[in-house]
Amino acid sequence: MSEPGTVGSGIQLATVLRFVDIAVDALAGAREEIDALNVYPVPDGDTGTNMYLTMAAARDAVKENGLTDRDAVFEVFTRGALLGARGNSGVILSEMLRAIIRRIAAAQPEERNAVVMVDALRRAAEASYAAVGTPVEGTMLSVGRAAADAAAELLATDPNVRSRDVLAVSARAAREALARTPDQLQTLKDAGVVDAGGRGVVVILDAAETALTGKRPPKVEPGHRIPQPVHREGDLVAGGPAYEVMYLLDAPDDAIAGLRTRLAALGDSLVVVGGEGLWNVHVHVDDVGAAIEAGIAAGRPHRVRVTHFAEQVAARERFARVGRAIVAVAAGPGLASLFEEAGAVVVRGGPGHRPSTGMLLEAIEHCGAQEVVVLPNDPDTVRTAQVAASTAETDHDMRVAVIPTTAQVEGLAALAVHEQGRTFDQDVLEMTATARHARQGAVTIAARQAMTMAGPCEPGDVLGAIGGDFVVVGDDLTTVAREVLGRLLGGGGEMVTLVSGEDDPEGTLARECADWLEESHPTVDVVVYDGGQERYPLLVAVE
Repeated sequence: MSEPGTVGSGIQLATVLRFVDIAVDALAGAREEIDALNVYPVPDGDTGTNMYLTMAAARDAVKENGLTDRDAVFEVFTRGALLGARGNSGVILSEMLRAIIRRIAAAQPEERNAVVMVDALRRAAEASYAAVGTPVEGTMLSVGRAAADAAAELLATDPNVRSRDVLAVSARAAREALARTPDQLQTLKDAGVVDAGGRGVVVILDAAETALTGKRPPKVEPGHRIPQPVHREGDLVAGGPAYEVMYLLDAPDDAIAGLRTRLAALGDSLVVVGGEGLWNVHVHVDDVGAAIEAGIAAGRPHRVRVTHFAEQVAARERFARVGRAIVAVAAGPGLASLFEEAGAVVVRGGPGHRPSTGMLLEAIEHCGAQEVVVLPNDPDTVRTAQVAASTAETDHDMRVAVIPTTAQVEGLAALAVHEQGRTFDQDVLEMTATARHARQGAVTIAARQAMTMAGPCEPGDVLGAIGGDFVVVGDDLTTVAREVLGRLLGGGGEMVTLVSGEDDPEGTLARECADWLEESHPTVDVVVYDGGQERYPLLVAVE
């Protein structure tokens, strides 16, 4: 067994997680470029977005669970990638990640890191080819295999090679293989581009090298221009199936061979990945019903997604967005009702349920507005919302602003001053200013022993928070809540908002605080809401 916090024979868990963060950021930065390169298997311009959302889903799954155990982190990561895989490229990527992570997890103490990485890259390449019904050269498959082959050759030449050299060589080989893709696939040559999925693999391998060495990928040569695809009318559907069908499938492993055979006869771009009873299925077909029936024959398909390629492009051209919408993350059913009553589109959030980039992007895209304001209402969701906003702006020529609200009560305060009649910029300015001026606090129960700004706490202690920091430790909910309110009102205030949580369904704590405020601060207006949020019996805002 390896030491706590290590992976295999010495690759630190922190290094793996750092790679994931770097890869997500790198794919976010390259997303638009990769989307523009996307002409194969169909030119639907979403390869970069799909690879980014797949990696982000895996990263978000790990962060959402807050795990530190090596095996548990790996399991959550690979499952998150499988469940969050989007499109042909995303499904293949999820299988490559699964192969790499599982090999690292299985490393023996006596194995050198370089040996583990070489074998992990080999397994990833093999898994990607095995996942695809009809492998095609000049795609992300051949780029990944070139990287694995180069790593293996290096190890054979120098058995004492370091893992950082393995990654450097594999990344360089991937870049060289990417440059060759137009010579391997006529569709790419005709469009004047390299393969989009292959470019995504290069970005990910560069991120791995950066995580281990700190080196950034080589800059583009001066004067170099990323070629843009040349589309011809009818390119999207001519000569190919009209629909993309994706679904998750609960099925025994021995049912998959038959499923592959049946789906392969229906269309192309077949990819089936997963294992141990859970699979992600992707195929391009003309007969959607038959593709789903094949899944039913093998097991239980769910989360079915069907995209009509021609309609997808036509919708981008004709969809007229109008007006302004608010997308708000709500941490409980009562809070969700408050946001909805105020006209917001609600995305479920809160501790243990933080939304993924894909969930926020879907809410932004489907609200039908030309201008969208997003209220993440949680510090860990702000960055996720910003990436979703950037993606929506690029894909749909719309305006999206994220107000960095870090608490539910800040979101409520911002939404209270929202006015459709203002200009977009002015509305965002007013909502942002109001959220920033709302001083917020909360009361919760300590789940474990810890050191806080107010001193040590034990499980079961009552904690009072202001602005995200625990500043009060006590043993009585009402006493701690009053202390928090007193400190927040020390700087003045005209209105106090109290939001009761799931652990206080009768609102007793909120009512006791309201009564105390009426006696001790009679000039302050008090509003009480039933929020239903988890873990926090009381949320507080002072404006």
